[in-house]
Amino acid sequence: MTHPSNDTSGDNSSDSSTDTSRLDAISAAATEVAAHNVADTLAMAICHRPDEPALIVCDKRSWLNVVLTEAYRLALPHATFIDFDEVTPDAVLAAFAALPAGSLVVLIQSTSFRLEAFRIRIELFKRGLKVIEHVHLSRMPGVQGLHYIASLAYDPAYYRGVGHALKARIDRARHGMVDSGGEQLIFASPFESAKLNIGDYSGMNNIGGQFPLGEVFTEAQDLEAVNGRVRIFVFGDTKFMVNRPDTPITLIIEKGRVTGTEHATAEFLEMLDIIRAHEGEVWVRELGFGMNRAFSREQMVNDIGTYERMCGIHLSLGAKHGVYAKPQFKRKDARYHVDIFAVTEAVYLDDERVYQDGSWQV
Repeated sequence: MTHPSNDTSGDNSSDSSTDTSRLDAISAAATEVAAHNVADTLAMAICHRPDEPALIVCDKRSWLNVVLTEAYRLALPHATFIDFDEVTPDAVLAAFAALPAGSLVVLIQSTSFRLEAFRIRIELFKRGLKVIEHVHLSRMPGVQGLHYIASLAYDPAYYRGVGHALKARIDRARHGMVDSGGEQLIFASPFESAKLNIGDYSGMNNIGGQFPLGEVFTEAQDLEAVNGRVRIFVFGDTKFMVNRPDTPITLIIEKGRVTGTEHATAEFLEMLDIIRAHEGEVWVRELGFGMNRAFSREQMVNDIGTYERMCGIHLSLGAKHGVYAKPQFKRKDARYHVDIFAVTEAVYLDDERVYQDGSWQV
C-alpha cells in the first residue's frame, strides 16, 4: 500500500498506477501458472481433452476466483462459462441437464454454491459427469491464493507412485506410530484399507472431486488401540478455518479418546466441550497422510478443508467418519469431524520409518 507524502514538492501521482501495474503483473503470472497446472490436471488426472464438452460455473467475488476462471479459459478454450451470480438457479440446473455423460463440470466458488436441495457434486456424478470443485476460495486472500495455485500442480509420478506405495504399506501394517517431537501416539492395531485422493480414478465410479489433491487416509481398525500423546500445531475451528495457537497443544489420548490436554487454548477447549456436549466423549478417528507439498507448517491457507492436504499427518476428533463404519457409532449420533494437524517429525508403520525431513519415504 502506498501512503501520501508530506513532501509537496514531489509528484506521487504515479504511485497508484505503479501498484496497479504490479498487481496486474502478479495476476498475469499467477494466471499463467494456474493455467499450466490446470491443463496438467485435466490431461493426466481427469483425462479430459480441451475439445470435449465442459461447463465452468464460477463467481467473481475474490481475486483467486478471477484468476482461476481465466486459467480455465486458457486451458479449455471451447468450454461454456456461467457466472453463478448473473443467472438463476434454474438456468444452472438446465445447463447441467444439457451435458452429455462424460462431460466435465468445474465449480469455482468463493464460498460454496447452493442450489436448494441439489447436492451438486453427488448429483453430477450420478449423471456420469466429471467434476472439479474449487471451494471457499474467498478464505484464501493475498499470498494464500498463490499457495493454492501452487497446490494445483499435478506430478503423476509423485502422487501415484508415493500414494499407491503408502496405501500398500498402510494396508499391510500391523501397527504404527506418529512422533510429534518427543511425544508419541501409538496405533497398536492394523489399519482400515486406505483410501486415495491422488488423481488416479482408474477403477472408480466417479472422476474428480474437491481440489487440491494429495491425501491417503485410514484409521485404526480398533480405535481403542490408539494411545499416547501428540502435539498439534493447527486445528479446525467452528467456522472451518485454520486456528494456529502460539504454542503447540499436546493431546493425551487413552483408548482412542482425548482424556487431557497441555497448553490448550480457550478456543480449543471450547471445541472439545462442543463435541463432548453432543457425543459424550472425544474420539480420535481419521489418520490422514497429507501429500501436497505446496502446504507445510510455514506455507498455510485459512481454509481447513484445503489445508487438510498438507504434507504431514492430520487426525480427526469426533465420532463422525463417513467412510469407515464402526459398530460403536450410529451414523445419526456421530456429528463431529474436526481436523487437527500433528507436528510431524517421524511416522512409522510397523518398525519402518515412512516420514522423515518433511517428506514421505516409501
